[in-house]
Amino acid sequence: MSWIILILAGLMEVAFTFCLGKTKTATGHESVMWWTGFLAALALSMFLMAKASERLPIGTVYPVWTGIGAVGAVIVGILFFGEPATFWRIFFITTLILSIIGLKLMA
Repeated sequence: MSWIILILAGLMEVAFTFCLGKTKTATGHESVMWWTGFLAALALSMFLMAKASERLPIGTVYPVWTGIGAVGAVIVGILFFGEPATFWRIFFITTLILSIIGLKLMA
């Protein structure tokens, strides 16, 4: 169950990154909505990460959380914000994913 909570925490990190990206082009009421989504996802991400760290080592929780967030942010950037999907970006994101899997196998 702690791993599921940790994965959800990482996904909330991706969500707050997405909301933050959307605030750059939003105005007025739409901007307030994206900022609200950012703050809610940020708070939920932190809460879930803290819950996961009650049962999993922090030396595993934090790298997995940031790894999910980093991979997710790159994917969100490519899919929604027109960032390039170069060979090297995909290569290094793949190595990051393999490292996260390695941490899971070692925990």
